[in-house]
Amino acid sequence: MKMKKLVLGIALAALAGLSSAQTNVKFNTSALEKADTQVVFINSLDALSGKAAELDNKTNGRLSTLLELNDFKPEKGNAMHFQLLAGFDTVLVVGVHDGDGLDAPELQDIGGVIAAQLSATTKNVNAQINIEALNTTVTGAGAFIASGYYLRNYSFDKYKTEKDEGISNLTIVTESADSASDMYNNDLVHVAKGVHMARDFATEPGKSLYPELFAKQIKQTFRGLDNIDIEVLDVKDMRKYNMGALMGVGKGSVHDPRLVVIEYMGGEKGEAPIALAGKGITFDTGGISIKGNTGMWAMKSDLSGAAAVAGTMYAIASRGEKVNVVGLMAMAENMPSQDAIRPGDVLETMKGTTIEIMSTDAEGRLVLSDAVYYAQQEYNPKLLLNIATLTGSAGRALSDEYAALITRSFDYSTEIMEVGARSGEHVWPLPLHPNHFEQIKSPIADIKNSGAGSPGASIGAAVIGTFVDEELPWIHLDIAGVDWLESDIDVAPKGSQGWGVRFMDQLVRDHSSK
Repeated sequence: MKMKKLVLGIALAALAGLSSAQTNVKFNTSALEKADTQVVFINSLDALSGKAAELDNKTNGRLSTLLELNDFKPEKGNAMHFQLLAGFDTVLVVGVHDGDGLDAPELQDIGGVIAAQLSATTKNVNAQINIEALNTTVTGAGAFIASGYYLRNYSFDKYKTEKDEGISNLTIVTESADSASDMYNNDLVHVAKGVHMARDFATEPGKSLYPELFAKQIKQTFRGLDNIDIEVLDVKDMRKYNMGALMGVGKGSVHDPRLVVIEYMGGEKGEAPIALAGKGITFDTGGISIKGNTGMWAMKSDLSGAAAVAGTMYAIASRGEKVNVVGLMAMAENMPSQDAIRPGDVLETMKGTTIEIMSTDAEGRLVLSDAVYYAQQEYNPKLLLNIATLTGSAGRALSDEYAALITRSFDYSTEIMEVGARSGEHVWPLPLHPNHFEQIKSPIADIKNSGAGSPGASIGAAVIGTFVDEELPWIHLDIAGVDWLESDIDVAPKGSQGWGVRFMDQLVRDHSSK
């Protein structure tokens, strides 16, 4: 036992603070005398304004001449570097033209563009950003640009011999420096840290992150935060609650499953909480229905739903949101062994509903079936959301632009689409028809977990929906197409996106009593 504790202690120390990129942000009402890099925004080439106009005048029109010679277009996100201009080592010009006005996610995208451009030219960034020439009505625009920079300035180099030890020191020059600083330091930076946390969990190899260690890391990370209580259900507890589906998925692994529950009670005492439930498969081989080798390495990120729940809970607790939220992370490792469940087996769930296993590779809906039912029985939530890398069908239907959204009504889906638009993490509805529940009926059990035909994403949702009260507002997010990308986006390098933290954070804000 002592040796096991020692191994866990070493692993926890290695897991802490995995992302090494560092971002330091200050907000000033006036420009600094000296900065290596000056970032200026261009909304129109016809009439430069703000810092761009100042630099152009200072250099007798050299900036506008360079823009013209290089055929710079001021459209949102375009960027160009100019060296040794107006006393700066580098002037980074960023286009911000947007006819409809920049919203908060677009401002974060601008911050991400700046981070990507500067990190491509220097290891240590010392930059000044003037918040001018922006067509936006967003309060605290500088805070959103800074948070976008933080989101993009991420690297996972734990296993590299040469670490990314670069430091970004940013000075945001804005008339509303105090309010922008408060918004960033007491709010938005916590969301960005939550996203980084989710990326860390999803990127860590399965060998060194398994259910027990995930649970211990959660306890360590949340230590000291107010209004937090953490409970970890082990196999003994699961037997007590008859969680046969969650236990069944973990039977093939040497690492036992866990149900990690984070309670954050920052709202009114006795007020019904929001429940967020995430699929946490720390590695998914497919079990007995084993996957092909191609791409299996990426199945270390099959815990992305649980990771996003953890990151969201960290964000809302760190900023002290006035709301009650419960985060549930159903953790298991899906492995083939002599003890693993087989296709054709029948599992009994906490609800009592029995599930015939058609494929052991349709395991996410199994662990979530017990998790969402437990959430309802223990917390009687006013809203339940589950999030999972559930089906390839979702990715094939929506590619990497949207996560699949499934609710019981289209009207509710349109409301939730707006949550996605405001958060910058977009969702698109897929149907949930009564026939989908008919399709999953089993000849020997109550339902079956797979093999029910198309559409695959809706069938997966129907399995989970079987365990959700029909009167309870319920949101099903299938993030299989968006959680891991093979190319950069504005606010994230390629790899794990930490997708879902910003979406769920926005959902929680909408229900806050502030």
